[in-house]
This record gives sequence, C-alpha cells and structure tokens, in this order.
Amino acid sequence: MPATVLVGAQWGDEGKGKLTDVLARDASMVVRYQGGNNAGHTIVPDDPAASPLKLHLIPSGIRHAGCTPVIGNGVVIDPEVLFGEADELESAGISTSHLKISANAHLIMTYHKVFDRVIERHLGSSRVGTTKRGIGPCYSDKASRIGLRVQDLFDEKIFRQKVEANLKEKNRVLAKVYNQLPLDPEEVAGEYLLYAPRFEPHVCDTSLLISKTLEAGEEILFEGAQGTLLDIDHGTYPYVTSSTPIAGGACAGAGIPPRSIDRVAGIAKAYVTRVGSGPFPSEELGPDGDVLVTVGGELGTTTGRTRRCGWFDTVLLRFAHRLNGFTDLFLTKLDVLSEFDKIKVCTAYEIGGDVVTEFPYHQSDFHHAKPIYEELDGWGVDISGARSLDDLPEAAREYIRFIEDSAGVPVSVVSVGPAESQTIGVKL
Repeated sequence: MPATVLVGAQWGDEGKGKLTDVLARDASMVVRYQGGNNAGHTIVPDDPAASPLKLHLIPSGIRHAGCTPVIGNGVVIDPEVLFGEADELESAGISTSHLKISANAHLIMTYHKVFDRVIERHLGSSRVGTTKRGIGPCYSDKASRIGLRVQDLFDEKIFRQKVEANLKEKNRVLAKVYNQLPLDPEEVAGEYLLYAPRFEPHVCDTSLLISKTLEAGEEILFEGAQGTLLDIDHGTYPYVTSSTPIAGGACAGAGIPPRSIDRVAGIAKAYVTRVGSGPFPSEELGPDGDVLVTVGGELGTTTGRTRRCGWFDTVLLRFAHRLNGFTDLFLTKLDVLSEFDKIKVCTAYEIGGDVVTEFPYHQSDFHHAKPIYEELDGWGVDISGARSLDDLPEAAREYIRFIEDSAGVPVSVVSVGPAESQTIGVKL
C-alpha cells in the first residue's frame, strides 16, 4: 500500500509544504491528519509572476487537479479561516471543489479563541506561547467529550443545544475567573450554522475514502502540521502543540491502520528553528543567529513571528528518528548555510557535568542542557542553482553525509531554495 507520511523532524517550519507539494504531483491524495490553523505552509512556484501560495488548513497539493486534498478527523477547523482560505484560492484560479473534509473533525468555536487569549494573558511569564487561535481549548473539549464536530452542523437543534450547554459552564468561568463578558449562545450557534451549506459538498467519511484509495494501489501522502518536538506526548512539554504530529498520529488522525504506511520521510531544516517559548539548546543568540533569521526569511507563515534560530542538533534528530522510524530524510534550506565559513553542529549535550548523546527524558535536564559542538567547513558559494549532488561543493556534500551518519538515515532530498525547481531529488 503506497502510503507516505511526511513528518517534521524538529519544532516545525521545516519546509513540509514545499516538499508535500512537489510529491503531490504524482499522488492521488494528500491528507492532513492533525493540527489546526496554528501552522502554515508556503509554496513558491517556479513562475516568477505567480504569487507564493500560503496555506493554513487546506492541505498542500490543492493546486494539482489530479490530487484530492483531505482534511482528516484529527484536524481542528476554524470555519472562518477554512473558507476564507478557500475563497482566496478560488480567486487565484485554484479550484477547491475537490476538497474533502472529515465529518468527525472538530470545530474551533468562538469561545475556544477567547479562552486561548485570556489563559495566555493570565499565565504571564509562564505562558506557553500559543498562536491564540483556539487550538488547545478545542482539543481540550474534544478530550473532555464536549466538543462540536463538523457533522453537528447538519442537525441545527442538536448543535444549538450543545453550544448552550457548553457556554453555560464556560461563561461562568469567563466572568468569575477572567473578568470577561459572557458570550451569547444563540449568537455563537447562529454564526456557525451559516457555514453548514459550505461544508456540505465537502464532508464525507474520509477514512473510508482513504481506505478505498489505498486498496486501489494509489499513492497517498499524509502530512502533519508542526514537528516531532511539538508532539503533545513526546515533545518539549508543556511548550508543545495539543495533538500528535509524529508518524503514529497519522493512523488516528486519518483513520488508517499502521500496516498501510510504507514510507516515513522526516523533514529537517539544515539548521534549527522554533517559534514560541521553551528550551532550545543550540539556539544562536549572536550575529550568526541574525544571519539565519535574515537570509532564511525566518518569519512564521501563520503568525508572522520571528523564529528563533540555531545550529543543527543531531541529538534532536536521533530522538525524532526513534519516535518516527524514518525511512529517509528531506533536508531543506541548505542554501542558507552558504553564508558561513564555519558551521557548527550540536552532537551532544553537557548536563550537570555529564555528556549525553540521547534526548534527556526529564524536562529539567533539557532546560539546562548545554550544546557540545563539532565544527565543519562551510562552502561559501551560492548553491541555489544546484540540481544534483554533483553540483554541490564537497563541503556541502560532507555536511549532508555528517547528518546521515549522525542519524543513521539516508538523505534522499535536498532543498536549496524555496522554489519547486530548487530541489535535488536523490529519491523522490
């Protein structure tokens, strides 16, 4: 069964969107299996006259007519964002009529966004650094079994009852804990019910649709948002997302058995970035970090926030490989490192006087981890025009080999720029 899961091997922002889009040209389906509009993908076409495509909920691959984009049951959906994005795509001449949405996907409600904002403000210096888009509170309601799903929109009576029941409790908390005005359940329900006709032509049993596509032997790509280190169970808790980005999350978030997956491609940036709060051992706070931000264009697609930047961390990569079982790696933004004469790579941590090469299980240890670096030669020339490994300088090829050896996983794809054509595919 030709199913590939594309997984971020770091804290997200590794370039999953571009590479999913490249692979989607030969796929029948691209399935988003977790997260919400707290993540984004930017796709830069080769045509210089074409504008970059920025996606937040609609899966990469939407612009390929032969590829069906699917939003799985593990995704949480803000209807305003979803259909605003669809309208923008339609205005750009990209049809969204073939988009499929799981009836079991949960809805991000108005009150989820309100709670996300007030809770972060209430936490002060202890805040997690969420995007304040309601993702966490929505997943909390899902786990508490009081969430509202897309299918609920098609029974107006039930939908209104559920909104009223939820707000009866939530309005008390808003008023008494956070000193916020209560929300009107009729107004909230009425606003969301207006989206029912727009959802209707897209909603189906996506698990069944995916299963039939796999049985037909057609290629499917499963894409997650965020990255491994933001996984709710295995990431740098509590500075994580509220769902499961790792490869195993595709099974629950799309409704497929593990035996359906035959490739797990890990996507890693040639350096490391993260958005928001939390520990980051190899973060570069000096001038080199500024170079990575500027040359790498490190602004979040969704948030617009400047990403924190640092050197490649092989400890994190080995941890990600242990969790996901990568068959191969996609290495992105190698061209950005052309700016450096010397390139540092974190190969171990010093924690309390001990040298460790595996990701520490205790969060306090990770908070106090100091990076131990090896220094490699830079190549100092523009590689954005390279289209094969032979086009790369020897130092760049050595950098790739170093990463392969550190993780025990072959690098199959190297990206040397944002455009589709700026991709070296050893094995696409």
